[in-house]
Amino acid sequence: MIQEQLDTIKKILINLMSSDGFYQRKFEGIDIASIQSQEDFEKLPFTDKGDLRDAYPLGLQAVADSEIVRIHSSSGTTGTPIIIPYTKQDVEDWAIMFKRCYETAGLTNLDRVHITPGYGLWTAGIGFQAGAELLGAMVIPMGPGNTDKQIQMMIDLKSTVLCATSSYALLLAEEISKRRVKGKVHLTKGIIGSERWGEKMRHRIAKELGVQLYDIYGLTEIYGPGIAMSCEKECGMHYWNDYLYFEIIDPNTGGLVPVGEIGELVITTLKKTGAPLIRYRTHDLTRFMPGDCACGLNFPRIDTLIGRTDDMIKVKGINIFPAQIEEMLRGVDGTSSEYQVMIDHLNGKDIMTLFFETEHETDKKSIERNLKQHCKTKIGITIVPKAVTIGELPRSEKKSTRIFDNRY
Repeated sequence: MIQEQLDTIKKILINLMSSDGFYQRKFEGIDIASIQSQEDFEKLPFTDKGDLRDAYPLGLQAVADSEIVRIHSSSGTTGTPIIIPYTKQDVEDWAIMFKRCYETAGLTNLDRVHITPGYGLWTAGIGFQAGAELLGAMVIPMGPGNTDKQIQMMIDLKSTVLCATSSYALLLAEEISKRRVKGKVHLTKGIIGSERWGEKMRHRIAKELGVQLYDIYGLTEIYGPGIAMSCEKECGMHYWNDYLYFEIIDPNTGGLVPVGEIGELVITTLKKTGAPLIRYRTHDLTRFMPGDCACGLNFPRIDTLIGRTDDMIKVKGINIFPAQIEEMLRGVDGTSSEYQVMIDHLNGKDIMTLFFETEHETDKKSIERNLKQHCKTKIGITIVPKAVTIGELPRSEKKSTRIFDNRY
């Protein structure tokens, strides 16, 4: 933490404690004036998603109603929604950060940006649009679904940049290939966010669309997508430390982990006014990337996300993350990027079935044997491998659900 960030945070804390609201109650009994160092700041309690749900609907609001111009809600489908109010300044700051993301990917005002993430309460579509408009690029605000129209507009309007979830980017890539219209598509870049994705999926999308891919990161609680972005060097994501302060903690102890070690990302907003957040636990797992980036951009980096603390499943006493499954599939010849896990409890024991796609119809049994052995070696668990044909597993226009735990 640099002194400028600490000074900013101190001003935010004093302001939050001066009026009745979420943080005045959360930090009751804490002497905010005593916070004079990074170590003092790290003694403040974390904010978690449960706090935000308890504040429903507008308990997080830190300014007068007259200053709120928009609300967004998290995309989660379970539990009480999280409502985040935005001021005019918040909306403008978000667009500035998003414009930086586009510039980091080398976009200019001559690009035509094809936006497929959803609009409405979700932050995605409108965030992609605002940043592109600020850049001066042509926006094609498609939203999700209607793949026939997506491809037709992509061809007719000569879209150069695709913004999508990895699941929908793959679906579009497969459809473009099936229809043999790749030569009519003008895409050069893909900006992919909302869900983690493995290297095999990345390579498939890049190859089939003929594009360079970039990771974009964000969450509704912290503006939305656009708070971090990968560059052409593909070595992590730059984040905007003039707007956000990042920590990476051990999710079990809450203590900071050394630079370069994986932990849970914690974010404090430095300029957000509608609903500032202090030490917000994202549950996303990543690490700080040491050193300077070869691209020359003077912003620090976090690594591409490897998963979430709440994505972990426990089977036969072994903790498993989706990233481990994707990494394992990458090491087995003949497997594609798409997979689905079914976990059942039968006859007193856990059964983990891993469905995976392959192009090698005549060699399915051999690939299954290799995958079973590889999984036992790499993860330490015996699975039931099931090879299926390319395209047989379901595709999604939003985020794909890959793990189904039927034990509970």
